[in-house]
Amino acid sequence: MANILIDEIEFTKSEPLAFLNTTAGVKKTVSKGESVILVGFGTFSMNTRLGRVVKIPTTGKEIKIKNKNVVKFEAGKKFKEQLNKKTRR
Repeated sequence: MANILIDEIEFTKSEPLAFLNTTAGVKKTVSKGESVILVGFGTFSMNTRLGRVVKIPTTGKEIKIKNKNVVKFEAGKKFKEQLNKKTRR
């Protein structure tokens, strides 16, 4: 991963380690239920997907799926603009 950051994103050799340490902080903060905003990139937050009852098509048996915490990412304005520039080529 560090080589990808150095080669493709043009980080210096010391920056990938700092970047990876930042991702650990993002995981820890979001797991506490707090949002993390990375200006120019986007926002990470935790949402709870409510449990529900589903039916297995092959057997017809109903099972209950429990509530589940999931990570939500919303891209920031600059990130979205950059993606749109790339697809217009």
